[in-house]
Amino acid sequence: MSPSAVPLSAGQAAGSSAPAERPQAATSGNNARRNKRRRHGRNPVGENVRPLAPVGQREAPQQDHQADSRKPRRKHRGRKSAARPGPAAAETGGLLPPIEAGAVPRPPQHAAEPRREAAPPHRSAERDHHDAPLYAALDLGTNNCRLLVAQPTRPGQFRVVDAFSRIVRLGEGLAASGRLSDEAMDRSVEALKICAAKLKNRNIRRSRLIATEACRAADNGEVFLERVREETGLELEIINRETEARLAVSGCSSLVGREAKSVVLFDIGGGSSEIAVIRIGDNRSSRLANHITHWTSLPVGVVTLSERHGGRDVTPESFAGMVSEVEGMLANFDCPGEGVHAPEDFHLIGTSGTVTTLAGVHLDLPRYDRRRVDGVWLSDDEVTAMQARLLSWDFSARAANPCIGPDRADLVLAGCAILEAIRKRWPSRRMRVADRGLREGLLTDMMADDGVWRRGRHRRNQRGGHRNPAKPEGQAS
Repeated sequence: MSPSAVPLSAGQAAGSSAPAERPQAATSGNNARRNKRRRHGRNPVGENVRPLAPVGQREAPQQDHQADSRKPRRKHRGRKSAARPGPAAAETGGLLPPIEAGAVPRPPQHAAEPRREAAPPHRSAERDHHDAPLYAALDLGTNNCRLLVAQPTRPGQFRVVDAFSRIVRLGEGLAASGRLSDEAMDRSVEALKICAAKLKNRNIRRSRLIATEACRAADNGEVFLERVREETGLELEIINRETEARLAVSGCSSLVGREAKSVVLFDIGGGSSEIAVIRIGDNRSSRLANHITHWTSLPVGVVTLSERHGGRDVTPESFAGMVSEVEGMLANFDCPGEGVHAPEDFHLIGTSGTVTTLAGVHLDLPRYDRRRVDGVWLSDDEVTAMQARLLSWDFSARAANPCIGPDRADLVLAGCAILEAIRKRWPSRRMRVADRGLREGLLTDMMADDGVWRRGRHRRNQRGGHRNPAKPEGQAS
C-alpha cells in the first residue's frame, strides 16, 4: 500500500487533528500523477497533506524506503516532522512508540525523551569537594538549636553540606524561675536527637558543640547537658560571653569591607546580646576577632525582654520602655572614642533574627530567602522605617508576614528595641545584615586552626584529588 493510501482510523474519523477528507471526484489519472510527484518529493501546493497515523502509533515503515535516498528523502522527512501531532505526541515532541491493546502506556517522558549525556561536573571542583574534610558546628541558644556541617573550599570560605535549625525556646520562663523548664528541655532534646543522627551519618573530622546564655544562667544548666549526653550522645560545652562575642565576629568577618576602619558588630540573641567594637588599622589580620578593642555582653535578649515587657501586644509606650532598659545597660559599657557624627568608614553589622527579619520585610520577600538577605545593606532611614512599620502591626499581622511567622511574632519587637538602643549609642549611616553567626565562627576557627586554607595545603589537596577523584565525601585528606 502506498503512503498516500494509508486509511484513517476510527479515532481520526471521529475527531482527530487530521485534515478533512479530499473530495472523491479526483480521477485515477490525477491520483497516479500525485503519487508519482510524492515519490519524487515534488508535491505541489495544496497536495502536501497526508493523513496522520493514530496517536501513539508509528507510521508505516515503508514510507522512508519508498522515498528517494537523496535530497527528496530529506524533504520527505521534513514533511513528516511538520505534520501536526496529537496532544499526547505534542507533549513529548515527537511520535510515541506503538501501544498494544490492553497494555499500560509508559509515561511520555520515558518514551520520547532524547538520549543525551549529562554535562560532567567541573573536575577540579568535584575533586576538591571529595578531598575536603567535614567540620560540624552546633549552637544551642536560648531560642534556637542550629547545626551546620561544611567543607572548606577557597581560602576563608566553606561549602555547607548539611544544616538544621529549629526554634526550641530553651530559655522560656528562665528569667522568672532561674531554671530550665521540663517542656523546654524536652523540645531541645528532640531537636538535638535530629542533630545527633545527622552527625552520626557523616565522617566528621572535627566538631564543636556549644551552649550559650540559657545554660549559662540556669541553675540546672549542667544537669540538662548531662541529660543531653545520655539521651543523644552529644557533649555540649557552655561557652563564656567573651568567647561568644569573638565567635560572632569570626562568623561575619567576610562581610567587613576592605574600606572599613571601624565596625560595631552585635548579635541579638534570645537571652543575651553580644556587642564588639572593632578597629582596623593598616595591618589587617586574617582573623577579624584580633581587632576587637572593646566588647560587652548584655544579659538581655529577645526572649527575656519580651517576657518582662510583653511581646505579643506592644504599644509605643511599652516599646519605649524596652529601649530605655537596654540603654541603661549600655550606659555601663565603657567604650571611649565614639563621635556624634559617624565617619564614612564606620558601619554596623547585625547578626541575629531581628536584623534578618527587618531585611526580609524591607525586601518584601514572599518567603524568607537567606541568599537575598545575607550581606544586604540597609540605610539608617530604612531601618527606622521598618521598625515603625512593625510597631504599627498587631500580633496577627506580624504572624502573617512570611519573614516573621507565628514563632517570632512575639519576639521581633523586643529585638527591635535592643537594636534601637544600639543605634542610639553608635549612630551609623548604614547597617549590614548577616544571616550567620556562632556556627560560622566555629567552622571558620576550626578550619583556620587545622590550616586547611594555607596556600601549600590547598594546592596539595588539589593534587591529591587528581590521584583519587573517587574518594568518599567527607573523608579526611
